[in-house]
Amino acid sequence: MSTTPLTIHPLGLAVGRDAQVLHRAASPEFSGWLEHTRPAGGCSRPIRLSGTIAAVDRNTGRITGRLHTDELPDRTLYKACGNRRESVCPDCAWVYRGDAYQVVCRGLTGGKGIPASVGRHPVVFATFTAPSFGPVHHRHVPRHTCRNRQCCDCRPAPCRARSNAGTCPHGQPAACFARHDTNDPRLGQPLCLDCYDHAHQVVWNYFSGELWRRTKQAIERRLAALGRQRDIPKVGIVTASGKVRWMPPVRVSHGKVAEMQRRAAVHFHVLLRLDGIDPDDPDALVPPPSGITIDDLEQAVHAAARQITVTTPPHPDQPQGWLVAWGEQVDVRRINTADGELTDDKVAAYLAKYATKATEATEATGHSSTRLTPATIDDYADPEGDHTARLIDACWHLGRPTDTDTTGGAATADDRQASLDTTPRPYSGLRRWAHMLGFGGHFLTKARRYSVTFRLLRDTRAAYRREEDDEPADTITVGTLTYIGSGWLTEGDALLANTAARQRRESRRIGREELAHEAWLGVAA
Repeated sequence: MSTTPLTIHPLGLAVGRDAQVLHRAASPEFSGWLEHTRPAGGCSRPIRLSGTIAAVDRNTGRITGRLHTDELPDRTLYKACGNRRESVCPDCAWVYRGDAYQVVCRGLTGGKGIPASVGRHPVVFATFTAPSFGPVHHRHVPRHTCRNRQCCDCRPAPCRARSNAGTCPHGQPAACFARHDTNDPRLGQPLCLDCYDHAHQVVWNYFSGELWRRTKQAIERRLAALGRQRDIPKVGIVTASGKVRWMPPVRVSHGKVAEMQRRAAVHFHVLLRLDGIDPDDPDALVPPPSGITIDDLEQAVHAAARQITVTTPPHPDQPQGWLVAWGEQVDVRRINTADGELTDDKVAAYLAKYATKATEATEATGHSSTRLTPATIDDYADPEGDHTARLIDACWHLGRPTDTDTTGGAATADDRQASLDTTPRPYSGLRRWAHMLGFGGHFLTKARRYSVTFRLLRDTRAAYRREEDDEPADTITVGTLTYIGSGWLTEGDALLANTAARQRRESRRIGREELAHEAWLGVAA
């Protein structure tokens, strides 16, 4: 199975991982071990559990069977780690990416409990970016001639060509005439680290979720105002208490993915779909009223992005707080249109890909995504270090307990205690999320009515596996398990389990392609 050359000991014996593979494959329980590890096959660091597994009759509650993990291969139960980060576990991230694709795509085309009529609802794909916190190296192609942007080889323009730029107050050049390649490590790095506002950037990352929440509210309020101007009647919903609640005739459902740029600032890719409201079934997905169009949705997004800002609470380093607003580059594109270049599948695949690695600081800056502690912070934070080290230092510094007055001078013991007792700490989370450079939001979020849930997809997959294993429908499995460790027992086990998982995945892919080809032949005939 392994493509790694076999290592031979001078006495003719295989050693290391190769010996582990041969020993496992030669054992009479090998087939049973492969089947036993199938649920965790492909996982980089599966979770090992020990305990009792009982089969319980769903109707009577009677235990119909019991199994202890000591009776299983390796005397343990393997479970996939489920980590969605591609840099941590590629296989579990592959599963998560598939679920993310279904969550996004079903909100565009329907399916899995979502009516197909949503495919006719107006939808826009918007990108909200952060403002500038200082000039950085960037790559700009004025005119693309390539066919694939992911493999773009077009000649970029000079980074920051300024003939009279001179130098910054710290003596660094304020211009850059380089034409950066896509993999240039300078991309996203400030021209001058001392001029760059690292504190403002981490605060922006930290409060970007609140900025998005207010922006979504502003979009819905603007559409509601248009409904009033155009005499579109409100919808009366009867509440559980019997009262009638009047609501705007249109709602906006969204699916959102956060992505970390190379400069380590978060920006959002958002799908915004217009829905109507059925007074008889408020949870139903119905088309919006004809008086509200995709033009109105597009204009509402642009207007909200320009107008909505957040002023953060006071901080000893910034008594007036920081202004958190969107950058000037707010891109809004239409999808589901006959002549649109963006299609449902393209958008769903794009967002699903970034759902597994979009906000990992590892992808953008090379920094590990492990949570930092007082014992490890000095290894990563440095106020005189590189761009990432200064951002981490800004998170740790701004998230400190308040122990100075707002004027910057040292406080007395009484003042310090009063400050700690009465001053809220809205910035304390910056230390918790220092490893994410201030951003503590979820990677993929959606409105409740936008699409299916991850839980539904996972429950459906679990039910399919139970049916595949011929488990009785009226039986549930109850486990009393204890965590005993993570990872495969040997490197050889990891190689065998992961290779078998790749083969199963490839078989499923080939099977899907064959079924699609047969369906195409049937239509063509």
